[in-house]
Amino acid sequence: MKARLILEDGTLFTGISFGSDKQMTGEVVFNTGITGYQEVLSDPSYCGQIVTMTQPLIGNYGINREDFEAIRPWIHGFAVRRHETAPSNWRSEYDLGTLLKEYDIPGISDIDTRMLTRRLRNRGTLRGLITTGSASTEELLEQLKATATLHDQVNQVSTPRAYRVPGNKQRVVVIDYGSKSGIVRELGDRGCDVIVVPHTSSAEEINRHNPDGVLLSNGPGDPKDVPQAIQTVRELIGQLPLFGICLGHQLFALASGADTTKLKFGHRGSNHPVKEVASGRCLITSQNHSYSVLEETLDDTDLEITHINNNDGSVEGLKHKSAPAFSVQFHPEAAPGPTDSNRLFDEFLQMIDEFKASRAPFVSSTTKSREAASMTGARTVASHQQAKRQEADVATPPMEKVLAPSAF
Repeated sequence: MKARLILEDGTLFTGISFGSDKQMTGEVVFNTGITGYQEVLSDPSYCGQIVTMTQPLIGNYGINREDFEAIRPWIHGFAVRRHETAPSNWRSEYDLGTLLKEYDIPGISDIDTRMLTRRLRNRGTLRGLITTGSASTEELLEQLKATATLHDQVNQVSTPRAYRVPGNKQRVVVIDYGSKSGIVRELGDRGCDVIVVPHTSSAEEINRHNPDGVLLSNGPGDPKDVPQAIQTVRELIGQLPLFGICLGHQLFALASGADTTKLKFGHRGSNHPVKEVASGRCLITSQNHSYSVLEETLDDTDLEITHINNNDGSVEGLKHKSAPAFSVQFHPEAAPGPTDSNRLFDEFLQMIDEFKASRAPFVSSTTKSREAASMTGARTVASHQQAKRQEADVATPPMEKVLAPSAF
């Protein structure tokens, strides 16, 4: 079946339909990754977007149950040069077209994706429409122009209720703005007791979980579309150790008084070089974002730059000068991509431990004779903290305690 992709500037691509034959609109973006299309399809940060891959052959290793980054794909359309209908891989369970059809997502193949990518690089990100219908080009352009721009993507992809992924070490609350399961997985691999909460959660609601630290997740769209989240982050700065990733990084900057802007065509792929300012090392990173923190707006804030993009010089990492808080624009959990920056999760947990140690009560030498009493007091404090956590856990429904998106 014939399919067409039309951009808002009138550029038309004609190819072959696969997946659903539903007509869909979205912001057209390109990803430069060679592999990882399943993770791209299921990354909530792509909600509302039509994605094209610069790698020409897509679908060759099929779809498996392990590589999903969310419970379902969130893209609005998929444009590729060649769609492989007969995948070959020992993990493959079904093909790409079957996945798209199941979730009613249109795909178009056999188009010149190199030309499409050049168009987006030269003109900037453009809105587009995929259709299998017979409407004229003029009619399609009118339909595209009449479609409202999305501003509620975070609300679409965030969890509606809190859930817990149990662990026996540091308790970390993940604010879900569209979190990839890889973030929760990295924390879980380190033994963290993870509680994922909706993006609408207030600082007071988060503190009820008695966390040791808070992670601000990735997510789709413009960070200014979630003003409540900015206020929540502002209230949490200094109260608890914070680690922001992608959209979380932008929200951290906005909450600290900086500003953000939309990039011409964004950063998407698993091969983006980033300079670590302190060491001078170059990290190869996985990225997916349209917005960036404006460097010139950092002067009047308490933030300093920790990472810089080697391609365009944009801000890739920040840390607070006095509070235990830092953030990065890229994805240290990768999925897909290299793991050069994976150690940032370890640095976050180390920051949590140092913050907890700095708040521990000072015991002078004159109280050494009371060591036994102090130990009893310490056990009482620990018991009280455990009781508070058990009380918070009771407020989380049993199903949400154990079922995370990655469990599906």
